[in-house]
Amino acid sequence: MSTKQDHSCAHDTHRGCVSIVPIFNHLESEQMDEIMNEVQHVSLKKREVLYHAGDESDALYIIHRGKIKIYRLTEEGKEQVIRVLQPGDFTGELALFQHSLHEAFAEAMDDTEICMIQRKDLQGLLSKYPTISLKILTEFANRLDTAEKQSTRFAAEKTETRIALFLAECLERINTDSGEIELPMSKKDLASYLGTTPETLSRRLSQFEAEGYIKQKGQRKIIINDLEGLLLV
Repeated sequence: MSTKQDHSCAHDTHRGCVSIVPIFNHLESEQMDEIMNEVQHVSLKKREVLYHAGDESDALYIIHRGKIKIYRLTEEGKEQVIRVLQPGDFTGELALFQHSLHEAFAEAMDDTEICMIQRKDLQGLLSKYPTISLKILTEFANRLDTAEKQSTRFAAEKTETRIALFLAECLERINTDSGEIELPMSKKDLASYLGTTPETLSRRLSQFEAEGYIKQKGQRKIIINDLEGLLLV
């Protein structure tokens, strides 16, 4: 992980981070400027690790460009993807409230630009602007809800149902009339996230395509032709 202090371009990067992240974008311009003064710029190459499980959690990381996957390792050493962070998302928020260690790994899925704010700096901002704390708590609630839904799916739903629901959520998120989505991660990572194997995922997608529910375009792009039928599998 490399930290750059190139002030000629850092200002725009910091402003971009602060303006797109939900915990900050409600603030006044002067307040955003104050936050920008505390931001450091971090660049990661694809597959470079931002932090490891067991590392001290002492900063908030905001994704500006690229993607980060958060994952744990099973006892067998296999990755279990927990979530994928995209521009505007953040990780490391527990550091704001307590001294703790990271329980998972964070790895760049593409070349990624990150804005980092150290715990001591952000805690001072939280004291001045309590609404930031409320926004972070809202995000905690959203992540808990997502984790509970994912656990329920693993326990109660068939693999093809989990895949179908994921595709439907991708379509809802981008709100397009074309029906075309791009998977936010590789099929290997998606299989891990959905609690299945890459082979099973490929078979189920091929089955959906044969039944006319979807059409695959390359490795990542999928056109959903029949959302209603897909959700009934």
